[in-house]
Amino acid sequence: MDGKPLYAARFTEVLSFHEPGLAAVRDASGAFHIDLRGNALSSRRFIRTFGFYEGLAAVVDAAGAFHLRVDGQELTPGRHAWCGNFQDGRCPVRAKDGRYFHIDGRGDAAYLERYAYAGDFRDGCAVVQESSGLHLHIDKQGHPLNARRFLDLDVFHKGFARARDAGGWHHVDAAGDALYTRRFAIVEPFYNGQSRVETLDGALQVIDEQGVTVRELRARLLDPA
Repeated sequence: MDGKPLYAARFTEVLSFHEPGLAAVRDASGAFHIDLRGNALSSRRFIRTFGFYEGLAAVVDAAGAFHLRVDGQELTPGRHAWCGNFQDGRCPVRAKDGRYFHIDGRGDAAYLERYAYAGDFRDGCAVVQESSGLHLHIDKQGHPLNARRFLDLDVFHKGFARARDAGGWHHVDAAGDALYTRRFAIVEPFYNGQSRVETLDGALQVIDEQGVTVRELRARLLDPA
């Protein structure tokens, strides 16, 4: 807080510190992690290193992507084409065949299904994309949260998720049911019961959870033609 450096070492790249006080850095020797005094977690060097989340950090070596524990040991000997960060006890990974799935804290697949894409878990569910291009919510065991599929989808925020169907963006509940009949070009997550949206004709509004406009922020855009 007094503006003094934490350590004397200097690096070509530094990322933020994460619990338990480790940061991903890079210098001429490669990528690795340091503690608050600038000491390297181990003598190993990687192609890329990322921050620790839930005690595990994604790293990349010549064989692929995997996770390191805080003690510097590999979570598993397996390698992936890409690894995300652990959130809510799950982490999305992309296998070398291009398919996505989630692993648990032991590094094991959390379910049998494979997807075209998989996002982070939040509050017990995640968004995945099927090979059809449609999106759905799954729980931590890989079970669909409901039978609904959408062109695009977001994780839940305060009980509601942003979703897009053929008509446009809107908000849905845990059952996948729309909160209202209106559709928009853009919707933001609800903030204390209200959401900033852009209508299909370019107007900016604030709506409530019933889709009722409570504030007009910008009139619709005129057709440039």
